[in-house]
Amino acid sequence: MSENQDLPAGLSRRHFIRALGAMGVAGVTSTHAFDALAGESAIIKEISLPFANGSRPLVKYPQKRPLIRLTARPPQLETPFEIFDEGVLTPNDAFYVRYHLTNVPPLSVDPATYRISITGKVERALKLSLNDLKTQFEPVEIVAVNQCSGNSRGFVKPRVNGGQLGNSAMGNARWRGVPLKDVLNKAGVNAQARQVAFDGLDKPLLEQTPDFVKSLDIDHALDGEVMLAYAMNGADLPMLNGYPVGLVVPGYFGTYWVKHLSEIRVVDSVYSGYWMDPAYRIPDNACACVDPGADPAHTIPINRYNVRSFITSLQDGDTVKAGEEVPFKGIAFDGGAGIKNVAVSQDGGQTWRGARLGEDLGKYSFREWRADMRLKPGLHKLKVRAVNSLGETQPMRALWNPSGYMRNVVETVRVRAS
Repeated sequence: MSENQDLPAGLSRRHFIRALGAMGVAGVTSTHAFDALAGESAIIKEISLPFANGSRPLVKYPQKRPLIRLTARPPQLETPFEIFDEGVLTPNDAFYVRYHLTNVPPLSVDPATYRISITGKVERALKLSLNDLKTQFEPVEIVAVNQCSGNSRGFVKPRVNGGQLGNSAMGNARWRGVPLKDVLNKAGVNAQARQVAFDGLDKPLLEQTPDFVKSLDIDHALDGEVMLAYAMNGADLPMLNGYPVGLVVPGYFGTYWVKHLSEIRVVDSVYSGYWMDPAYRIPDNACACVDPGADPAHTIPINRYNVRSFITSLQDGDTVKAGEEVPFKGIAFDGGAGIKNVAVSQDGGQTWRGARLGEDLGKYSFREWRADMRLKPGLHKLKVRAVNSLGETQPMRALWNPSGYMRNVVETVRVRAS
């Protein structure tokens, strides 16, 4: 057995153990690596997110710069928000991490023996290796945002259950891999096929915990955009982001982006596993919302992103020089219609003016925006609001649903000019 076979390229076992040692974690095997990395020795410092119980440790993991840890088992790591001002593509080492199950495998995946099985309502059951994906199919690339369904849940009022995340459980990357459509066509999808279910190598600790399996309608699975990705921003997927292969579902919330993909199963019914029903459901109406405290009459699985925009160059509470030009920029995105325009306000939404859009990397990508700004002395409420090509925009007041999903209210950053 080679020392590198269970780690992504560029991170040998020797280097991984060395990384642990640098954090004061010694004698660690891959089985217990996450336990060790979750220990106090991995904590860089404590930070505070701007909502109740917002104290979080900033933690350093191998292949990652310091990230904000919500939970250790399963790993949930949020990107420090200032990263999004560095560029439209989120660096691999800063990309957020979200697992649902405690037994996670990324330190023990052998790319030589790794296989993805394609079974169910197909003409030919397949088992594909990583090398098969790279040599038997034409590669494609797409730039797409991966955003957690509960991104920004910590700001929801009245408070709801679930991980209390800030605004940065999201990231944008250039993904390279093969279209799921090509893989399914190679297997030969039966006419009875209705959905495709996806499973990964992460498994529950307890037998009674449901395995994390997600599904897509067959037409969606065959749209040519859903991808089996083996590269991210020109490098192997990080171990914590699904190495060696992850499912990329452009425009859809991250719950569908199954990591360490191991099984694709074509079924002739609507898959009804726990993580599709009752989990990850939204109210079945145009706003995916109900009155605070109410239960929705009907629900559907969460699906496409709504429109969002953020100011990245300034943070709440910043002080700037009055009368001088202030860097004023940020990002906007939606579920695939594409951002049409972005407007900004310096007076709390009383007046608006257009911002300049940056390079278009595709309809699923972050779109940078910029605006000129000079502020008079005093306190200012800066706002940003995006509109997509369908005319959809962001609400001025936050909408509510019982799971705290899909928050996309117009953001406000308060700065003082002096």
